[in-house]
Amino acid sequence: MKDLKHLIYFENLLQEANNDLVKQAKNEGKLALGYTCYFMPEVLLDLPGCFSVRLRAPRCTSPDMATYYMSGRTCHYGRSLLERALEGGFNFLDAQLGTETCTVTCRFQEHLGYMDGLINNATFKVSFTDVPFKKTENSIDHFQKGLQIHVLDFLKENYGVDTSDEALRKAIEEHNEVCRLIREIGEYRKLDNPTITGYEFQVFVLASMACPKYLILDKLRETAEEMKTRKPDKKPNFRCKVVLAGSENDDPDFTKLIESCGALVVCDRHCYGAEESRQPIEIREGETPLRAIARHYLYTSQCARFMEQQEMRNRKKHIAELAKEYKADGIIVTSNKFCEYWSFERTVDTIILQRDFGYPVCSIEKEYINAASGQLRTRFQAFVESVEIKKIQEVK
Repeated sequence: MKDLKHLIYFENLLQEANNDLVKQAKNEGKLALGYTCYFMPEVLLDLPGCFSVRLRAPRCTSPDMATYYMSGRTCHYGRSLLERALEGGFNFLDAQLGTETCTVTCRFQEHLGYMDGLINNATFKVSFTDVPFKKTENSIDHFQKGLQIHVLDFLKENYGVDTSDEALRKAIEEHNEVCRLIREIGEYRKLDNPTITGYEFQVFVLASMACPKYLILDKLRETAEEMKTRKPDKKPNFRCKVVLAGSENDDPDFTKLIESCGALVVCDRHCYGAEESRQPIEIREGETPLRAIARHYLYTSQCARFMEQQEMRNRKKHIAELAKEYKADGIIVTSNKFCEYWSFERTVDTIILQRDFGYPVCSIEKEYINAASGQLRTRFQAFVESVEIKKIQEVK
C-alpha cells in the first residue's frame, strides 16, 4: 500500500513523552496534565488552557532505579514510568491526575507526589480520584462527585482553569471530533482486505493520547481523507486477522511484531486501544456535562477490575462480538507480567473465548517493552499456522 503521508511524523512524536508538540503547547502557556488510566477522563484534562498527556515510557528497557523503589515483582509498566520520571522525562508536567485503579500505577503516581524533587517543576501537584467497582446509578453519583472535587475543583483552585459547563461542553465537542476521525480511519479495518494495518492505526491512536489534540487535528483530517482513496495491496500480505485484547499496551512495535508473523491486527481492545477511548461522549437530556462524562467513562470501560460475574461474562462476549464485527479469525490476549487484574482475566479469556465462542486464542504474558522478540515471534508464527489449519479443516 502507498505510505500514509503523516505516519512518520506521528511515529517521531511517539519517541518521547515530551515531544515537539508538547513543547509547542507548553511554549504557548498551556498546562500539561498527565494521566495513565482510561478512568481519568482525558476530556476533563483538555479544558481551556490545558492539554492531556497519557504517560508512556518508550524505549525503557531496564527500570533498575525504579525497581529499587517499587520491587521487581510489580508491573513493568508502572516501574518503567517511574524510571522515566527519575530520568527527568516528565519534568514538563504541571500536574498528574491519578486514579485509584491499578495498584502499581497508583504507587508510581504517589512517588510523583511524595518524592521531593522528582518532578522539577514548581507548579507540579498530584490529585487522586476514586473509581467505583460497579456500574450503577450510585456509582455514577460517587464518580461524578470525585471528579468534581479531585479534578475540576483541583484545577480551578490551583491553576485557575475554567471548569464551567460551557467549557466542559466545548471540551466534549473537541474530544468527539478526534473520536470521529479516529473511528473513521479505523472503519477501513473491517474490509475483507483492510487498507490500514494495525500498526499504522495504533500510531494514530497513541498520538491522539500523547499529544495536544488541537495540534494534530489537521493531520488527522488529512489522513481520514487520504484513506478514502488508499488502495489495498492486490495480494493480501497477511495470513489471518486477529483481535488484540488485554492490558496496557502502548508499544506499536509489539503490534508490528504480530503483523510481521502474518496476523493482521484489525481491532484493539486493550487499555491504550481505540475501542473504548475513542467512543464519542453523548450528553443525554437532563444531564449535566460532568454527569455525562462520569457515566460515559464508567459504562464504556471493559476493565478487568469489574469483577461481578455478569460483567466478566459481558467482557468475553464483547471481545467475541468485536472479532465477528471485524471479521477476525482469532484473538490474541496479552497481559503485562505481574498485572494484578489482567493476569487472571487473560487466563479466563484463553479458555472461555475458545470454548464458548469458538475462536482460537493465543495467550501472551509480556514485559512492557519486549526484548524477547524471538520467543514471541515463534509463539505468533505457531498461532498463525494453527489458525490456518483450523480454516482448512472447516472447509473440508
